[in-house]
Amino acid sequence: MNNKSITEYFDLSGKVAIVTGGSRGLGLAMSGAFAAVGANVVIASRKLENCETVAAQIKESTGQDCLGVAYHAGEWDANERLLETTLSRFGRVDVLVNNAGMSPLYENLSSVTEALYDKVLAVNLRGPFRLSALVGAHMAATEGGSIINVSSVAAVRPTPTELPYGMAKSGLNALTLGLANAYGPKVRVNCIMPGPFLTDISKAWDLEAFAKNARNNIPLARGGEPDEVIGAALYFATAASSYTTGAVLKIDGGSVYQPA
Repeated sequence: MNNKSITEYFDLSGKVAIVTGGSRGLGLAMSGAFAAVGANVVIASRKLENCETVAAQIKESTGQDCLGVAYHAGEWDANERLLETTLSRFGRVDVLVNNAGMSPLYENLSSVTEALYDKVLAVNLRGPFRLSALVGAHMAATEGGSIINVSSVAAVRPTPTELPYGMAKSGLNALTLGLANAYGPKVRVNCIMPGPFLTDISKAWDLEAFAKNARNNIPLARGGEPDEVIGAALYFATAASSYTTGAVLKIDGGSVYQPA
C-alpha cells in the first residue's frame, strides 16, 4: 500500500505551472489553486497589466512566485516566447493549462467572415496545438509533466450560435488523445470540458433566461461557479491522476445529456 498522505497526492511544491487565459474566469481560479498547493505560476494572457496584477495578488496571498506574461494564443511565435520566458525565469515546466479561448458573436452562419473563422480556430485550437507540442517535447525530455486542455460542451453539442468555437473545441478533444499518445509515458494529457460557468463572460448573458433554462435542462439546475473547476484541475495537474491520460472530463452540471 502506498504510504503517501492524501495531501501529498495533490501537492505541487517545487513545480511550475503555465496557465493561458490565467488572469480571469476559470484560468484565474486554476492559477490560484495551483499556487495554493505549492506551484510557481506563469499567468499568460493578452493584457500584460492584468496578468501582472493577478500574479502580484496570488503571490501575496500564497507566497509563491508568480509571473505575468503577455501572450496571444493565436500568434504562432508567441508560444515559443512563452516557453522561453518560463524556462528563463523558473528553469522548468511541470503543468500546462491551455485555457485561453474566445467565442465571438455573429448574426448567423452565413455572416461568419473568413477573418472571424480563422481567429476562432487560431486561438482555440492552433495555439494549444503549438504550445503543447513545444511544452510536451520539453517535458518528455526532462522530468515529465501534465498538460490540461480546457474544452467545452460545445465540442459535443455545438449550437448554430457558436459553431466555429464548437468545431475548434472538438479538435481540442482530439488533440488531447493525440498528445497523450505522442508524449507518454512521461507526459500525461487530459481535458476538462466545462459547461456554462458564471464567469465574467456571463455578464453578457440574459441571466434570467439562463436561470430558467438551467432549471429545465441542467440536472443541477444552475451554472457553475469558477472555483468549481479547481477539483478537476488539481486532479489532472498532480500525482492524484498518475494513471490517467487521454481523458475528457465534463464539468457541466449534467447538461450535455439533456435536450438543448
